[in-house]
Amino acid sequence: MIHQSELNFMTPDEARAFFAGDRYATEVTGIFIEDCGTHYAKCSLAVRPDHRNAVGQVMGGVLFTLADFTFAVAANNGGVPTVTAVSQITFLSPVRGEKLFAETTFIKDGKRSCHYLIEITDDQDTLVATVSSTGMHLNN
Repeated sequence: MIHQSELNFMTPDEARAFFAGDRYATEVTGIFIEDCGTHYAKCSLAVRPDHRNAVGQVMGGVLFTLADFTFAVAANNGGVPTVTAVSQITFLSPVRGEKLFAETTFIKDGKRSCHYLIEITDDQDTLVATVSSTGMHLNN
């Protein structure tokens, strides 16, 4: 079980060290934490051939993983351990660039839950998807 004191990674380097344990997001998928702070995170992903589906588009699961991981970095920074309870993704446009960015907007934090919006864009400033995520705090 994660102790609250372990979630005080205020710098991107501290967050990268903590989330190195999330091997699916960081190693398998290749997500990189660009920036973070209290209630904020920005992550990136260089699009690889294995991120694409049979028709050459970036798979929806890759986009969702990027958004979910970015949410995790923002929601867990300096607070109570938090997991996704509900998340909804809206796909808006195909990826046109070769790099993706996900950035959080903090909406609300409460005693038992929190809520964020995440926008995914590519390196050509295409708004690819938006995600609405509600987290559940795992109070010890």
